Formats: sequence, C-alpha cells, structure tokens
Amino acid sequence: MITVLSANIFQENKEYEAFIALITKYNPDIFLTMESDEHWEKALSVLDKNYKYNVKVALSNTYGMHLYSKLKITKHTVHYFVADDLPSIEAKIETPDNFEFTFFAVHPPPPSPSEEENSKERDGELLSIAKKIKQNADTCVVVGDFNNVAWAKSSILFRKTSETLDGRIGRGFISSFHTKYWFLRFPIDLMFHTPDVFIEELKTLEHFGSDHFPIFTKFFINKKTSKQQHLTESLEQGEHQVVEEIISEGINEKSDNRN
Repeated sequence: MITVLSANIFQENKEYEAFIALITKYNPDIFLTMESDEHWEKALSVLDKNYKYNVKVALSNTYGMHLYSKLKITKHTVHYFVADDLPSIEAKIETPDNFEFTFFAVHPPPPSPSEEENSKERDGELLSIAKKIKQNADTCVVVGDFNNVAWAKSSILFRKTSETLDGRIGRGFISSFHTKYWFLRFPIDLMFHTPDVFIEELKTLEHFGSDHFPIFTKFFINKKTSKQQHLTESLEQGEHQVVEEIISEGINEKSDNRN
C-alpha cells in the first residue's frame, strides 16, 4: 500500500506545528503541499530526515509547491505549461516492490476577481497535464488542488484526455473547501489515476489552520488486471480540437491579475 497526503496549506497560515503534527500522525509515504513559500519550506525542513526525496518549489505568489517522499524519486520535472510562475511537478517514484509510477502534483489558478478573470489558465494547465499523462503510457496518480469540481466540463475533458479515473468514484463528494463554511463546501482537491491503481481509502483529514482540508489516500498498483479498464473514457470526435483550443487559450491568456 502507498499512502499520500496532499494539502493546500494556505500561504498566510502560520500553523506550521499543526501541519507537522498531522504528517507525524498519519505518516504518509508521500506528502504534497500547495501555496507553500520559503517560510513553509524552512518550517518543514524538520521532516527532511524522514522524507529524504523531495522536490521544492518555494514561491510567494500562492503557487509554491513542495513534494516530499519516503519512496525513491528516480527523476522529476517541474513544468510551467501555461505561465512561468505556475508550476506543476512530475515525479517518477519507485515503490518497495519495484513498481514505478508517475506522480503529478497540480495547482492551477481559480477563476475569481482576485486571481484570474476567467478559467482559461486553469483549464489550459489541467489539459496540458492530461495530454502529458496520456503520452506517458505509465501508471499515473494525479493529486492537487484543481480549483475545479470533478463534474465541470474541463475536469471531464481532463479525465477523458488522460484516460484516468476519478478517485472519488463510489466514495461521495469528499468536499475539501472551504473549511469555515460547512454549508458551502466543494470537492476541489481531487485525485485521478490510471486504471491499474486501486484506491483503498480516500478521505479528508482534520483542520490544521488552512482554508482547505487535507486529503489522504491509500492505494495499491496492480498491473496484472484490467478490472477497471472499462471505467475509463476517451475523447469523442471533435473533442480533441476543443482540448487543443483550450490549451492555446490558456497559454495566450495574460496573467496580469495573478497575485
């Protein structure tokens, strides 16, 4: 079994010890932070000994990202698909039983008055990653703050382009945002995976000071069965062009409004 904890830590949140306690309690094999800046990187350095494989992208624009792993990261790439201040991480990770899978960490910008005026960058980023997953032809797990719900058009196109499955299938909404408003809470911290990944557990964890609840998942890889293959969907006629147009619009979109 492989365990992953992902959390948008909310850059202004200074509850470092609460998050470190969460990592200590659940002891995941891999954990991902989003919105993590230099201050968070320094605070989390106490975990470097236990998580000796890591990819650190400290940014102060709320799009910093840190990936920590007990499992060996054999290689990694930090992508900037649609903007030079909007990273995503692609990491090849080796399991104790000598499987290798690709871990994608994502955090595209939300459409909002304080961020982006529209969803072009978000959608372009997500679909660029989806194409990369499809080209990968490998076991893949995609985790992060999608700033999008799984039933939105761009999320459906993401799933069909990458030919992955929504990890929430059969598990309810698993709403992660906003922690303060139980009556207005949405599942925007998502997980998608190739059909050779089998989810044992996917849930939110307790509040640690952020506006997002962290997500915890437990899964295993079985390349010998096609049990879930029939659940995947592919792009239909005409949708390939739609995807390319969305990616092009995302790349061309000005990012003047990003914090």
